[in-house]
Amino acid sequence: MIDVNRKYCHWCGCALVIKALNESDKHYCDNCDRFIFEDPKLAVVVLASKKDKLLLVKRAIEPKLGKWSFPSGYVDLGESVESAALREVKEETGMEIKINFLVGVYSSSTRPLVLLAYGAEVSGGNVKLNHEVLDVEYFSPNSLPDMPFPHDDEILKDWTSINESR
Repeated sequence: MIDVNRKYCHWCGCALVIKALNESDKHYCDNCDRFIFEDPKLAVVVLASKKDKLLLVKRAIEPKLGKWSFPSGYVDLGESVESAALREVKEETGMEIKINFLVGVYSSSTRPLVLLAYGAEVSGGNVKLNHEVLDVEYFSPNSLPDMPFPHDDEILKDWTSINESR
């Protein structure tokens, strides 16, 4: 999948063209004489529990404004995925966590995103919302609100399976 909004080479700034490579269309820079590959964005999702309940955030931003979701966000360049998980939960909720296990890695050919989901426990902190969050609440895993993102149900199923076997 190519980003149709990409118009210029990130190396030299010249206009890109579309050229076939291995039977698929790719961006190509005539000036640099190279194909420009679209890399997926890496994000973390955290299923943080406290007393058998999961910490969810009510989104104050799009996509899915107003929906409850797991704390999540993008991994910054130069940041480990574990550090990103800790940071995202702290930024969005004010809570500190201890990562216990990797739930799984999730991707799709229709979305330019790779998700790493972690199981964690809340270890401290006080609720403090940032600009991305309207509310924070703990929910029983058996009575979660409708989860808005494509891999949420699969992530929850995997997290539940891992927790039951621990």
